[in-house]
Amino acid sequence: MGIKYKKAIFNTAELAHIVGAKCSLSDDITSIVTDSREAESGALFVALKGERFDGHDFICQALSKGAAAVIAERIPDGTNEDDAKRILVVRDSIEALGMIAGAYKERIHPRTVAVTGSVGKTTTKEFVYAVAGAKYLAHKTAGNFNNEIGMPLSVLDMPETAQVCVLEMGMSGLGEISRMTAIAKPDIALITNIGNSHIENLGSRENICKAKLEIAEGVPENGYVILNADEPMLFAQKGKLSQNLIFVSLQNPQADYRALNIREYENSTEFDLVAGRRVVTNVKIPCIGRHNVYDATYAFVVGILLGMDDDEIKRGLMSFHNTGMRQNIYEYGGITIIEDCYNAGPESMKAAVEVLARLAEKNKCRSVAVLGDMRELGDYSKQLHMEVGALVASRHISNLVTFGREAENIALGAINQGLKAENISVNTNTDNPLAAAKTVYELVSKGDAVLFKASRAVQLERVIEELKALIDADK
Repeated sequence: MGIKYKKAIFNTAELAHIVGAKCSLSDDITSIVTDSREAESGALFVALKGERFDGHDFICQALSKGAAAVIAERIPDGTNEDDAKRILVVRDSIEALGMIAGAYKERIHPRTVAVTGSVGKTTTKEFVYAVAGAKYLAHKTAGNFNNEIGMPLSVLDMPETAQVCVLEMGMSGLGEISRMTAIAKPDIALITNIGNSHIENLGSRENICKAKLEIAEGVPENGYVILNADEPMLFAQKGKLSQNLIFVSLQNPQADYRALNIREYENSTEFDLVAGRRVVTNVKIPCIGRHNVYDATYAFVVGILLGMDDDEIKRGLMSFHNTGMRQNIYEYGGITIIEDCYNAGPESMKAAVEVLARLAEKNKCRSVAVLGDMRELGDYSKQLHMEVGALVASRHISNLVTFGREAENIALGAINQGLKAENISVNTNTDNPLAAAKTVYELVSKGDAVLFKASRAVQLERVIEELKALIDADK
């Protein structure tokens, strides 16, 4: 990722002070890059170690292209004296990147909202951004730049005019969110829920909760932490955190904000919101699913904390657009496709199955669930896949098509719950999306609804593309 600025944001002497390095130069920095191929005059090249490449191997290339300075953990052997002067040696390049991002954010000083959670954090980030943008100049995490490298880069990509900054924080282990929230210092932090994603690395939901709660560490005592009151582990934090706690719910009457009277339509949902001692009626969002009501309610609360009125918040919610391949519902060849291939955990997959079931009930049509592997579930994988299958059967989904070896257990769970074997197709070879697409093609007719959901690594969208090609060939 390369970030360019209209004017210099730092000089090399300032950078050296920020990261605690030595530098005798004071050249202006007009861009920041982590790819040496994007280096140019005025650029700061940050040498990072990746799974396949080590940025330190490309320092000389970046300097030869005119980079003003380099952040690195060592000076490469054979570097000439002039080039060595441009290398700011630090203990940890990722840590230094975070320091620079923190300094840049302090300069702009926007109101900052940080979002994490096992499920729904990206959708919630988009809802919060949409709400904030109805009144303020808002900036958000780009794409899935929500880790210890991506989040600082998202901060550094923020325009100097930004009034609100919305940052997403993901993690795969303890300590990661702690380090990110120390950089972001959010005024408002929210945790959507505690699920089973990354349980392979963390070992238990209790540890997942602990990791997510790290987000509160960067929030000042006069800041706000928004939690899901329907998650017992989060509701148990009542009275334990030093910040102002706000609880959101669809079920818990003790919550500060509670959505009720949820009405789903073809492409939208309306609900009423108990907000403290008042009720806000007819809150509308341009998507369906109870999980989206949670996300929109978090955003409504953020809007209130940002000083917005109800009409501004409502307008912001209606401007929401989901990103990538997240629950994109559209018609193709007379078939309703629910494309939700960006990622999947047990909670989000169950939520997607519920959306399919309600859509089929409403339209009085047949339903097909095309479900792939859910990754990073470790020893819990079989059990959690089977739970999804049990839900598929209990919600009377017409046909189940699985894609991947772990997804076989979805089929097993569905059979155990009573779905007939003839209504199930198992595809274990993820290198052959056409076979799965042919199965779906032979099952569906015009008017039917089909859900596609799997972890990102499965690339389930390949099955959708093959299905579309089969439909097009039949026209």
